[in-house]
Amino acid sequence: MAKITSIKGRILYNSRGSKTIEVDVTSDRNFLGRVCAPSGASVGKHEAVSFPNGRPEDSLRVLNENSEKLIGLESSDLRQIHDVLKKMDGTQNYSGIGGSLAFAVTIASMESAAKASDQQLFQTLSSESLFKFPFPLGNILGGGAHAGPGTPDIQEVLICPTGSKTIEDAVKTNLAVHKELQKILLKEDPDFTNGDEGGWAPKLKNREALEVSAKACESLGFTLGKEVSLGVDFASSTQWNEEKQKYVYERAGFENTAEEQIDFVADIIDKFKLIYAEDAVHEEAFDDMSELTSKFPNSLVTGDDLTVTNKNILAKAIEKKSCNAAILKVNQAGSLFDALEFADLANRNNIRLITSHRSGESTDSQISHIGLATKSKILKVGVVGGERVAKLNELLRLSEHDLICGMAEI
Repeated sequence: MAKITSIKGRILYNSRGSKTIEVDVTSDRNFLGRVCAPSGASVGKHEAVSFPNGRPEDSLRVLNENSEKLIGLESSDLRQIHDVLKKMDGTQNYSGIGGSLAFAVTIASMESAAKASDQQLFQTLSSESLFKFPFPLGNILGGGAHAGPGTPDIQEVLICPTGSKTIEDAVKTNLAVHKELQKILLKEDPDFTNGDEGGWAPKLKNREALEVSAKACESLGFTLGKEVSLGVDFASSTQWNEEKQKYVYERAGFENTAEEQIDFVADIIDKFKLIYAEDAVHEEAFDDMSELTSKFPNSLVTGDDLTVTNKNILAKAIEKKSCNAAILKVNQAGSLFDALEFADLANRNNIRLITSHRSGESTDSQISHIGLATKSKILKVGVVGGERVAKLNELLRLSEHDLICGMAEI
């Protein structure tokens, strides 16, 4: 088996222009794995800490001082690499070395191992013999932490090509809706801008944002819930006011009690036939999420801030029936080993997986492979922007592979 012969890190910048860390792992002096860590804007309190003291430079220093501990390990031995990193870290949340460092080292190691074995990364990560493409899910209209003042409180209105039979048609459909929405918005708010992930950021109220998104789908001849479906990332933890015990929608000018929030979300799921509802209540409202999951078994009631790619928290969510779907973000967990343990628990309990990008992204495409390897139903990667299109283009390249056929069943 190939062994790690060198590791090198550097400071780079993500799509928001913020510093991050990139790591090169080389096996047998020849096979390079290279990964640049992303970062999020809407961050759950139980996520892995991205960098010690918030400084990528501190993660780079840790790597430089300890890289010899990883030299000589088999690059495909994800558990051993994880164990060495955890020993270096010495904390529960990666605050010692930074979850972004664990993310970059473990994925780069597996990419290096895949090249050494003359395989694609998704093959090295899974023992399955056949794979299905996850449906691409992309932000077409942004608000909240992803956009500026005057935009909707809800963070993302998303498009999913639920009627597509091929990945080629799925990507094309999402792009068409994104472009059509731009045309409609030019009439509604000609001064609109772009949000973090390439979604349009108009000065509209929450309901108006959903209505104009539905209009874009329908003007292309699509029927909501058939050829295409809308999704919403409510990112409700950003609205939750602990002191008031209410959801405060400052931009729209109203407040919701916990009961009113459930009704608010339920009305949106019903009216707009949502296939996907993420973080509909705040990150510790397991019982409220359970109520929504029970009401909408045919929608993906999804935990992100709720479950933060943490297998122990997911176990609690499973026990309470708090979601039927969960986001997988490797850097929330820290190492790829942590994330794959989370994915295994989800799959064993019929929790549908959504492998996701972050708002501050790199142009890497490894999460396309991770989505395939973990049997994810959806790949949440955006619609436009170089760092988003890189993931979609990788799916299109992989459509030439004999081991991948057809689309997943949501």
